[in-house]
Amino acid sequence: MGHAVGDVLGLAAGVAVSPLPIVAIILILATPRGRLNGTLFALGWLLGLAGLGAVMLAVGGTGGASAHKHPATWVGALKLALGVLLVLFGALQWRRRPRDPSQARLPKWMEAIDRFTPVKIAGLGLLLSAGNLKNAPLTIAAAASISSAGIPVPQQIGALAIFVVIASLGVLAPLAVYLVMGDRARGLLANWREWAARHNVAVLAVLFFVLGLKLVGDGITVLT
Repeated sequence: MGHAVGDVLGLAAGVAVSPLPIVAIILILATPRGRLNGTLFALGWLLGLAGLGAVMLAVGGTGGASAHKHPATWVGALKLALGVLLVLFGALQWRRRPRDPSQARLPKWMEAIDRFTPVKIAGLGLLLSAGNLKNAPLTIAAAASISSAGIPVPQQIGALAIFVVIASLGVLAPLAVYLVMGDRARGLLANWREWAARHNVAVLAVLFFVLGLKLVGDGITVLT
């Protein structure tokens, strides 16, 4: 199990560094029902990652590893395809980044986030985790790595749980600060929000490119 967890730590860190979801939860925490809505957003996020990973584990089962405990060919092909996809997304993100970070603009739906119902808030958390162009491929790749480790199903579930927790640190940190500090956290969270909003595109471009290259390398290693 230790080997499987080690293989996915980098991917989990890549998911954790998600500027847009971090901005979203900070805005949610600033709403009148910030404590409730922030918790619902975090639960939706956790459910999205865990659900997507569980589906991938069910698809891969214990067949992700060959008889010699090496990853199966399909695992290498999947990682290679996901890696190429991320590299392409990284190049596109880098081209569309604002030259001046102060000119960065957040999605328009964030302007209405204070009017979202609790159900929409939870759904937003799920969408930004399992439906995100960066997080979904990384979660699928992580689950494929766990499946290919040749470990029993209970240990696969444990490794996935560790991945989900680490991958959620970026979203859980603002919630934890808010729950501990209350209104005193507003200034600190505002600074986090401003930084994440300004550098969202550039950070995503670098992460797409670096993690994409890692998956390409992993895929080639498996296939050869």
